[in-house]
Amino acid sequence: MSSPRIALLHATPVAMEPIHDAFARLWPDAELVNLLDDGLSVDRARMNELTEPMTERFVSLCRYAESTGADGLLVTCSAFGPAIERAARDMSIPVLKPNEAMFQAAIKAGNRIGMIATFPPALATMQEEFAEESQRLGASAQLTSIVIPEAIEALRHHDVETHNGLIAERGKQFEGYDAVMLAHFSTSRAAPLLRTKIGAPVLTAPDAAVARMRQRVLGTSPQTLGGR
Repeated sequence: MSSPRIALLHATPVAMEPIHDAFARLWPDAELVNLLDDGLSVDRARMNELTEPMTERFVSLCRYAESTGADGLLVTCSAFGPAIERAARDMSIPVLKPNEAMFQAAIKAGNRIGMIATFPPALATMQEEFAEESQRLGASAQLTSIVIPEAIEALRHHDVETHNGLIAERGKQFEGYDAVMLAHFSTSRAAPLLRTKIGAPVLTAPDAAVARMRQRVLGTSPQTLGGR
């Protein structure tokens, strides 16, 4: 049997290294195809909400990913939730949101959940998705979020040390929580340092997403978003 082909749709280059690392550790047999439109994150940051033209643009990229012969599509940017849902309804392959699996793991961990984000346009849809997932699972998890935009700016200038330090320092406020989520694929770089600062479990999106996509493609997990 040939290796499953997984299309990765990126809206920013800073998300690419963490997801590649996660695949290398958790599913090295997967064949990865990268689709990058870094204008997506730039344009999304200029908008108060996800517009119909932007949604159509995003869905078109998802359809192109399917046309490459991909067995699954993983989106690595968390600012396009409604567009991902629309694409998933129309496609015949599994389509996974970046934070879907991480949210489920956090909700199972307890009721007090913290989340650290660095890209402000993603926050509202992520909070909505977390609340919806908590309700779907019959849980009463409460989410407290902080946003550190200066961290992603540092990362865009290749200053990983400052990025990680800012997240670790601000993340101290979540000591005693049941779990702390690093909101974006790019923020997962800060997990090792944050774990030295707090005792709460620190969850990252890439590892959870790879594990879930592997289950979906190999047919060993229930459907969660759409597709087959």
